[in-house]
Amino acid sequence: MNVFDRRESEVRSYSRAFPAVFQKAKGSFLYDTEGRKYIDFFCGAGALNYGHNPWEMVKAVQDYLAEDGIIHSLDMSTSAKRRFLERFEAVVLQPRGLDYKVQFTGPTGANAVEAALKLARKVTKRANVIAFTEGYHGVSLGALSVTANSFYRNEEFVNRLNVSFMPYDGYLDGKVDTMRFLEKVLADESSGIDLPAAIIVETVQAEGGVNIAGIEWLQRLESLCRRFDILLIVDDVQVGCGRTGSFFSFERSGICPDIVLLSKSISGMGLPMSLVLIKPEFDQWKPGEHSGTFRGNNLAFITATEALRHWENNDLSEAISRKSEFLATKLECIRQAFPNAGVQIRGLGLIFGLQSSIDGLAKRASLAAFDKGLIIERCGPGGNVLKFLPPLVIEDDVLEEGLELVKQSFEAALA
Repeated sequence: MNVFDRRESEVRSYSRAFPAVFQKAKGSFLYDTEGRKYIDFFCGAGALNYGHNPWEMVKAVQDYLAEDGIIHSLDMSTSAKRRFLERFEAVVLQPRGLDYKVQFTGPTGANAVEAALKLARKVTKRANVIAFTEGYHGVSLGALSVTANSFYRNEEFVNRLNVSFMPYDGYLDGKVDTMRFLEKVLADESSGIDLPAAIIVETVQAEGGVNIAGIEWLQRLESLCRRFDILLIVDDVQVGCGRTGSFFSFERSGICPDIVLLSKSISGMGLPMSLVLIKPEFDQWKPGEHSGTFRGNNLAFITATEALRHWENNDLSEAISRKSEFLATKLECIRQAFPNAGVQIRGLGLIFGLQSSIDGLAKRASLAAFDKGLIIERCGPGGNVLKFLPPLVIEDDVLEEGLELVKQSFEAALA
């Protein structure tokens, strides 16, 4: 029995789906201890938008450490934090006309969710929160209360009080106007739904199966929040930082959320970092009212500052758009190649989902892909959707090679 089976908790998951011992990584590739190379269409569940170990970020960390730069500082001011905030303000906020205060929380996306829910309730003096079907926001208790998937929501340890779930855009096969339903529920004092402190939403539900909210639906959601004095929280943990083509996933709709959650790729190369962006009028925390030992990851500030170079112009966004069209075209070819598989394709930017009507096909295809040297994970109810999360900077030929392996894997899974 190896040390992982002997000592590591049974809760581990990705190591079961991808049973290799990985040793190094660079760009779009992972390498195991046997020297085998894998194309990475998983990217740390969206934490590695710029690929593995981007040299400019690695070099920045090396230089910082060589100068005895501060690594841990709680929430004290450091030169590394100052440089990040200055660059984030200049490169991200100001060009988009956004005015947000920045709260550094604990290092995970769930930490940001917890802080946002707590703050919304503090500001509005209301307890209820509205979340959406098939949404995923993390597995700590507060984040889990607004996560829909029953696999994570266990009656033994989840308090389901003070959270109301509403149907996401398209949840009812497009036959029901889900936003009209939400409006009716909010306006009707006899609906049984308490006026919420906040509505939390993913503009693209990554873990939920790559479900994409329409522009009009998001705009109407924002209008309802304004009408009923509800805070709008956008969870951009997995689909922010360029995954959909623009830095924030909500930019395509023109909305301006009250609170935005960022984590995963905000650090640029997978170092733990999490932010809550708050409109200034809602930054009503008392000093120390929300805390955490690791809310000042200075190494992440260094790499995050370097990562913002990608957003000084439109080059990366334009490249994502071009690769997105290529990816969509290739997936359509796969759909046509297997007409009996009942394939559906959903996607935006460089996050796509490929769903089959055949039970278990996505799992078999993922396993076959791993055997062929491609790492691709599943999502959606029952894990029935192949989720494509290649690096935003993936080389064209590597993207094409990976997609050919997906086609081969589908063929093997159907055999």
